[in-house]
Amino acid sequence: MSGIKDLILERERSCLSRYAFLTENTRGREHPCKPCESRTEFQRDRDRIIHSQSFRRLMYKTQVFLAPAGDHYRTRLTHTLEVTQIARTIARALSLNEDLTEAIALGHDLGHTPFGHAGEVVMREQFSPSFSHNLQGVRVVEKLENDGDGLNLTFEVRDGIACHSGPVMPKTLEGAIIRYADRIAYINHDIDDALRAGILRQEEIPAELRAILGEQHGERINTMVTSLIRASMDRPEICMEADIQEATDALREFLFARVYRDNAAKDEEVKAREMLAHLFIYFAEHPEKLPIAYLETISKESVERAVCDYLSGMTDRYAIELYRDLFIPEVWRVK
Repeated sequence: MSGIKDLILERERSCLSRYAFLTENTRGREHPCKPCESRTEFQRDRDRIIHSQSFRRLMYKTQVFLAPAGDHYRTRLTHTLEVTQIARTIARALSLNEDLTEAIALGHDLGHTPFGHAGEVVMREQFSPSFSHNLQGVRVVEKLENDGDGLNLTFEVRDGIACHSGPVMPKTLEGAIIRYADRIAYINHDIDDALRAGILRQEEIPAELRAILGEQHGERINTMVTSLIRASMDRPEICMEADIQEATDALREFLFARVYRDNAAKDEEVKAREMLAHLFIYFAEHPEKLPIAYLETISKESVERAVCDYLSGMTDRYAIELYRDLFIPEVWRVK
């Protein structure tokens, strides 16, 4: 058994691209721990994320459509799995570190609030304008998981989670892959969900974009991924070919105009924001009602930080049930 990990590390040295991040070069963990005989450090990170509570909660967190009744709409978990598969395909084709790529992809959305970006807006309004789901994700893996002990992930995975969106670029090409895989996944599966919901019709997608990227879901993903691989092959950067990048950006803008900002399903976001805002104010005024696990955060940081952590970790349905319990009266009947 002691030689299995060494064989994997040797395979990385001999087979991966000169631009790949080798696992043996990791900056390590904040808290040193005994090495595993059969897994590399990034493989351990992947497993820690998959077995975490925050990963399981992604199953009941909104992707685009709030608490959808249909069985086939994406959730934050299915989005994460699609991002992971796209990212692994790219990493494998470019001979980059697939284990590091996979770990970042699986953990990239652990900090997402309930109700998707609607919840993120509330946290910015009620807690801090600098709140972001990617930085909250780092807080989840460093401080909130395992009853406050965190997952103790490697620096490179935490960096990839922190920088999978926003202006700061990750320090590895594997992290840069996630920025593209995330966008490729959500652009295409959000179109798919919008078509299923009747919010969008296929013919409404601009014809020039369909001609460049493809008519169907799989065709578009293949076009984007193949373009990225061609443009990034044997280069120290991750990028798309210019024409495909331009069409991808235009398709994203189309989605913002037709799906993300203007449709009947998104009207429910107003209710979701108001609900989360009421919950935030309630617990900020009644911190004694918070679970005991958040008392240390109150003493070391602030009540508002503890409330933000508590609400951000909720699933959509738990937030709805909690709001109902706190604010909606039950009908009283004489027996």
